Amino acid sequence: MVYPDKVKERKVLVMEGRDVLVTGGTGRFGRQVVDLLRAQGLEPRVMSRSGRPGTIKGDLLTGEGIQAAVGGADTIIHAAQSPTHNSRRMAVEGTERLLEVAAGSGISHFLYISVVGLERVPLSYYREKLDAERLVERSPVPWTILRSTQFHEFVLSMVRALDRVPFVTPVPKGWLFQPIDTSEVAGHLVELALGLPTGRVPDIGGPEVRTLADLTQAYLSARGSKKGVVEFPLPGKTARAFREGAQVVPTSAWGDITWEEFLEREGGIMQYPQTPMCGGKTGMLNGLF
Repeated sequence: MVYPDKVKERKVLVMEGRDVLVTGGTGRFGRQVVDLLRAQGLEPRVMSRSGRPGTIKGDLLTGEGIQAAVGGADTIIHAAQSPTHNSRRMAVEGTERLLEVAAGSGISHFLYISVVGLERVPLSYYREKLDAERLVERSPVPWTILRSTQFHEFVLSMVRALDRVPFVTPVPKGWLFQPIDTSEVAGHLVELALGLPTGRVPDIGGPEVRTLADLTQAYLSARGSKKGVVEFPLPGKTARAFREGAQVVPTSAWGDITWEEFLEREGGIMQYPQTPMCGGKTGMLNGLF
């Protein structure tokens, strides 16, 4: 990564009048970040590839529009998720482009949302997130990285993929998760954005550590399904990482919203689209089951 020889003088962070740019602000998580910033009296900029009404057009894949989107901002919340295609280009190369522009634009605070256990899970999605973290850490732009356990929506995508099998639902044995609500992660990220750069902050997780089998049974009950759950041993380094708790932080429970409360609040889980089985975050399920 090449940065300008002289990074522009940093702006003084003041809560009143803070100019915040949110990448990924049209996604499920990013929309909550934007809404919470507005609740704080701020009017964040939202960068999107499409440039739809109410957003600023900026493409992390090509770099087009990023300079204009960043110009004048003092804080960036990088919440863009990788698409189903070109995930590495978005997660790593896109983050690199954004940091280069941020370094030359005097950004005072760059926040990155990440995932617990990146070093322990040998999947491409986790490697990409870890590479992006390292870019942030090496950047001259003051930064904060927040890692959370997987969102309820991610676990829901995994469970729905497993539930495609008729009669019973097969589940990898002993896999541990600690799902957290997106609203609670978004709230903590906004709190961090309104403060000074902190570096790597403590990881956060949902209120309960549970097996995937238990989460799946609760999902089936919420659907009114009479299917049973059958655990099966899954070999390999990835499966072992999930069994050994790579995705949980039991001493750092942050959220209060349980899995059952999430399912009940959503009023049924059929509103979610079927899980894509190739590329991107949920696509990492491809080949595991």
